[in-house]
Amino acid sequence: MAKYQKKRFDDNVSDITRVRMPKNGEMLGFVERLLGAARMYVRCEDGKVRLCRVPGGKRRYVWVRENDLVIVKPWELEGDSKGDVVFKYQRTQEAYLRNKGFLKNL
Repeated sequence: MAKYQKKRFDDNVSDITRVRMPKNGEMLGFVERLLGAARMYVRCEDGKVRLCRVPGGKRRYVWVRENDLVIVKPWELEGDSKGDVVFKYQRTQEAYLRNKGFLKNL
């Protein structure tokens, strides 16, 4: 191998995917409608539609569109109707979850 030649990785390494899963109290949901001011309606996996917001520290870094898959953490008070968006999945991560069967009840 030449002195400055880069090593190439095997294609098998790209098959390994790490995807964040909902932890205790969190659930998956799809964004139904954007309302502005970092607020949106999200249909969660328990069948409820919640008014969710992106918390202040993440507003600059998380850009959410309609039909995006997100992780929602319901509030302690008014948890059936409101919540926070904790994480947004990319399209490849969403496809991975769909292939593994995690999105069947959504």
